[in-house]
Amino acid sequence: MDQSFAIQEILAEDETCVIAVQCLVLVDNVTESRLLGLVERTKEHALFVFTHRRMAITGEDVTLYDIFPISNDFAVVEVSSADELSFVGADTRVRLNFQDGDLEVRLPFGSHSRLFLSEVNKAWSDVCKSPKEAPKFEWLHKYRKASKGQGGVKQTLAPLGTTHTKISQHTKTGNSLNAVSRSPVEGNKRVNSGAEHPRVESGPDSQGKVKREGWDELKREGRHDLVRQSSHTASNKATMLAMPQFGLRDNLIRCELLKNEDIYTYLENFSFFIGTYNVNGQTPKESLRPWLGSTSTPPDMYCVGFQELDLSKEAFFFNDTPKETEWLKAVSEGLHPDAKYALVKLVRLVGIMLLFYVRNEHAKHISEMEAETVGTGIMGRMGNKGAVAIRFRFHNSDICVVNSHLAAHVEEYERRNQDYKDICSRLLFRQHDPALAPLTIMKHNVVLWLGDLNYRLSDLDVDNVKDLIAKKDFETLHSYDQLKRQIDEKAVFVGFVEGEIGFLPTYKYDTGSDQWDTSEKCRVPAWCDRILWRGKNVRQLHYQSHMDLNTSDHKPVSSLLEMGIKLVNEESYKKTFEEIVRSLDKMENECIPSVTLSRREFHFKDVKFMQHQAETLTLFNDGQVPCQFEFIQKLDEPTYCKPWLTANPAKGFIAQGGNVDIDLEVFVNRSTATELNAGRQQIEDILVLHLERGKDYFLSVTGNYLPSCFGSSIQILCQLRDPIQEMPLETIRELGELFQQPGLRSEFVEIRDCLDTGMPDSLPGSNHSVAEALLLFLDALPEPVVPFSLYQQCLECCSNTSQCKKVVSLLPQCHKNVFNYIAAFLRELLKHSTHNSLDVHILASIFAALLLRSPTKQDLAEKRKTQEFFQHFLVQDLS
Repeated sequence: MDQSFAIQEILAEDETCVIAVQCLVLVDNVTESRLLGLVERTKEHALFVFTHRRMAITGEDVTLYDIFPISNDFAVVEVSSADELSFVGADTRVRLNFQDGDLEVRLPFGSHSRLFLSEVNKAWSDVCKSPKEAPKFEWLHKYRKASKGQGGVKQTLAPLGTTHTKISQHTKTGNSLNAVSRSPVEGNKRVNSGAEHPRVESGPDSQGKVKREGWDELKREGRHDLVRQSSHTASNKATMLAMPQFGLRDNLIRCELLKNEDIYTYLENFSFFIGTYNVNGQTPKESLRPWLGSTSTPPDMYCVGFQELDLSKEAFFFNDTPKETEWLKAVSEGLHPDAKYALVKLVRLVGIMLLFYVRNEHAKHISEMEAETVGTGIMGRMGNKGAVAIRFRFHNSDICVVNSHLAAHVEEYERRNQDYKDICSRLLFRQHDPALAPLTIMKHNVVLWLGDLNYRLSDLDVDNVKDLIAKKDFETLHSYDQLKRQIDEKAVFVGFVEGEIGFLPTYKYDTGSDQWDTSEKCRVPAWCDRILWRGKNVRQLHYQSHMDLNTSDHKPVSSLLEMGIKLVNEESYKKTFEEIVRSLDKMENECIPSVTLSRREFHFKDVKFMQHQAETLTLFNDGQVPCQFEFIQKLDEPTYCKPWLTANPAKGFIAQGGNVDIDLEVFVNRSTATELNAGRQQIEDILVLHLERGKDYFLSVTGNYLPSCFGSSIQILCQLRDPIQEMPLETIRELGELFQQPGLRSEFVEIRDCLDTGMPDSLPGSNHSVAEALLLFLDALPEPVVPFSLYQQCLECCSNTSQCKKVVSLLPQCHKNVFNYIAAFLRELLKHSTHNSLDVHILASIFAALLLRSPTKQDLAEKRKTQEFFQHFLVQDLS
């Protein structure tokens, strides 16, 4: 997730957060997470350091801790140990040096960290090019003053140009700011058999320290590669060819190498232990060895997934939980005792966590490690449901591992289907070459999918289920399984395989026992916890549950997979490489690239708000040489297309005689709907398709947009629609988890069409779908319910109830009606909070951001004031 948006919210209008990255530091012997943001203003750059208590989504989630201007005294030096550098998947330890201090941080391995360091070095190099024009950083003074006011800055910052005495002072007193790595692979360190989570200590002083003369030497060289890249092994030469410094010719070589991969690779089997466990918010109370060490021989790799790691509200809203460390330690101690393992990656989203271990001797063959997360909660923000995933290359095979927790409740199988589709479409991995399109889950040789998928048993009552379980008639029972039925209907997991289920349902048990649920709800047993795979050369050796573990109301599940991994024959690789180069030498410059287009005109009929439409353009390379294509900007236009249009992919490569499909996608959201509703914009555009060393092709895009209430002003809507009928009290009492769970996209489409074409007696869809539609409607208003002209007045009187009421009385009548209706509805919900799990803080946080939007950029203090303003209307009846 891009956390630079959260930082941007607290910056001034003329300041830009170029890029942000999360890191770890060690402060007073305690590991803490920090958010680093590279901020630019008028060609001056500074590193902003933030504390944060959760994944930064908005400005409320971060607190400014320190600022380090990027001046002549700045440098970036990698201080990773030799063991760390030898392994491609290890995190990167870097030291940010200043005139009289430094800050050592651990950045997660991956392309985003490399991109962050590249941007930092670029900013530093710009300073070095003009040493006489020293930056003044006057724009930073306001942040120093803010620390004396309302707490916008955690600590008072040192005067600009003087010694930094906060984080950096630890180095001066001899306490290096080393961080506990979330990817702590270290040569021969053993992390199982009861070992603690390893801490990577600093190397010798000579490795980390940079003297003043060293800085000067670096500046004279004008280097842009201050942070060393991991070395490339034979197994990832294709990756090396894809790096930005290589041009079209090397992309051609890479393409031919991939096409002829079977010539220089061979298969060798490796064992993968896949485990999933919903721990129901519990702490480890027993050894995990019966689960993780259940195989006769030690597996080569472990992929261990957890769900509901922490069920507290703090874990839901904040990013840190002590249970991460507790379960990490339990897993490390539970691995097979006959091998040494290294923890390659830990990735977590709220309570969904994935751990990836490899045997030490295989660590050097892991490369291209990336990790991503996707929340499937309401409006795509909440992380109580969703997925975490990693992707990596092992030797010459690309593997993706997904751990997901899908929507609950027996009847919600369609929402689970939607969660699966959202995860597949939204979870994207950056590639090493930023110019290449991100990788989707399915763009891998093998995909391993595990987790609490939450599919239940349908059409059987609890007694019938338990009767079939007692007979061990799992085949009959499995025929009622929702996941099996959805796969058979090709609704989800198309192309995936699941082994035969020969074990008891893994949910739901009384915690601490093997007894089925005896609570009042008496839930029907189900196989909620599943493991599936997709790809060739995979054979399942076992698939089982582990009844010995009683910590949770679920039982853990494991699968041992034997996987054929592609290894490189160096001699064959060299021979193939040389033949490809000779062939390219012969054909180079023989002719100009040329393509045939399947069509040049595209019409999108009846485009609707937030409804995706796509048309396919096929390019066929009819020339004598491979070609590279890209959609380019037209004269005096900032991008290659209008904001409602996207070409996917926007650039790419076509082998000789090959073809590629490009999806031209139209999607109207809140940022584009207003202009289209008003008729100031139309669905019209011209795209320019450019061939490198070839000609340009012009594509016409037209269409018609159906005006929507979403993105229209309240004044216009009040002239067109009557107020919505009041909701029955019985329904209000049953609105559990309203505004906290997402609705179904198909139901939103029906709701939108009802609003746009004529209101029926009642809105279609579930409560959650209607609730999310309301939030999307408010978010899409061009002028918020509280007009921009009254926004400042709301901030000034936020602590005074009577003054707040007076401001609302000043709203235009139609705006005032909407405000009062919404506030009254929310107060009615809060009367039944014991049934619907809502509280004032949750509702104020959600609705204040939609009803009181800032005309410019909203900082953290302003957000808090808007919430305080709206809370007055939730805690008492002001009508």
